[in-house]
Amino acid sequence: METYFPYLLSLAIIFISLTLIFFTRKPKHANLPPGSTGWPMTGENIDFVLSGPQKFVFDRVTKFSPELFRTSLWGEKMAVFCGTQGNKFLFLNENKLVTAWWPLSMRKALVFPQYAQMAVKEVAMAKRVVVLEFLKPEFLKSYIPIMDAMAHNHMERDWAPNSKEVKVFVMSKKYTFALACRIFMSLKDPQRVAKLAKHFNDVIAGLFSVPIDLPGFAYNRAIKAGVKIREELLTIIREKREELKENKEEVGQDLLSRLLLQMKDVDEFVSSMEACNGVIGLLVASYDTTSSAVTFVIKYLAELPHIYDKVYKEQMEIAKAKAPGELLNWNDIQKMKYSWNVACESLRLVPPLIGSFQEATADFTYAGFTIPKGWKTFWTAHTTHKNPKYFPNPEEFDPTRFEGNGPQPYSYVPFGGGPRMCPGKEYARLEMLVFIHNVVTRFKLEKLCPDEKIIMQASPTASKDVPVRLVPHGK
Repeated sequence: METYFPYLLSLAIIFISLTLIFFTRKPKHANLPPGSTGWPMTGENIDFVLSGPQKFVFDRVTKFSPELFRTSLWGEKMAVFCGTQGNKFLFLNENKLVTAWWPLSMRKALVFPQYAQMAVKEVAMAKRVVVLEFLKPEFLKSYIPIMDAMAHNHMERDWAPNSKEVKVFVMSKKYTFALACRIFMSLKDPQRVAKLAKHFNDVIAGLFSVPIDLPGFAYNRAIKAGVKIREELLTIIREKREELKENKEEVGQDLLSRLLLQMKDVDEFVSSMEACNGVIGLLVASYDTTSSAVTFVIKYLAELPHIYDKVYKEQMEIAKAKAPGELLNWNDIQKMKYSWNVACESLRLVPPLIGSFQEATADFTYAGFTIPKGWKTFWTAHTTHKNPKYFPNPEEFDPTRFEGNGPQPYSYVPFGGGPRMCPGKEYARLEMLVFIHNVVTRFKLEKLCPDEKIIMQASPTASKDVPVRLVPHGK
């Protein structure tokens, strides 16, 4: 013990000195937003992780301000914007006062090391045009039959044989990730898809954990899984290049092909990394957010028979108009108006997206407070979606909120808004509606855990994965 005492004493002195500096130094800018920056080095990361984003935000809105508060997360000073006006301000000032930003810990887990230090805008800009084009409704129309066929096979293979108990969250992740691999990369091999899914599960679990890159920590597992994902995707990219050379395609049939064709004049090593980065972003979204969205709409259908009955009626009218074996198409999707209102209400109550980060590119003021250049900003659906100011009786499930003109502008933001509106919004809509159709036209649902808790972390999860019993129609 005597051997280590000088070192322990030195560490204690350093920690106390940093703490005194941290709490006694005067801020460079006057009139900063109210709030707390927590402890040196860790900030408020631990509280954010342990309490979850929703409680973390609610507690500080109550304590400091309903408009804006400051905190410290991922080693960054951060201003959290609240309410419709906060959402509007950030959405409309994207690429003016603020620009897209991800925590460095997230970038290290997801992209190649060469890109981790780059601004998000620099990493994503070259691919954004191709991604936006691919995810337009007119292009996605052609994928509705594929979505329907895969959902049909998923029901027959994974749901029907396990009718006594299906864990919806587990099954929805399996379906949504397989669908994303099929549409974005034309990857159909179930073993390769499952292998990728396992690695993505480790990445997602560690993205919003305390960023400690040591064995045994979730973030360390995320870093290692990210390396394996990039290795597997580079193999897929090499195979895709060979296919494109053999077929001499001018326009790719999947997103990966389009990315590679767009960069055909770029150095092959560089273009492979950039295509890989682009696909990873979409797969993360499809694995986590869309599976969460699908899970919770099925949860509410199992809980609320009167809602289920209306959805069932609408979907059966569509099903009865189809010829035997005929798959869903764009016109069928347009008829699913009530089903989409139900999905929207589910997204309001359990938003699948934590929110979005930006970086201030200049000093600016908001609500009378100064946001210094370099500070990070954050908006989250949790400040409006359950606020009675915007949604009366906010805990009540009421799809009629989305009839007519719908909610107040900037109050309903499950997909963000402004220039950074989630490009996958239409993809998610089609995926959810096709899945709902395939579930309710086959089964009545009985929820097995009435008091199951929803856990609000980076993306919402259910404590027991939403187990339901399936009752085939006609039995």
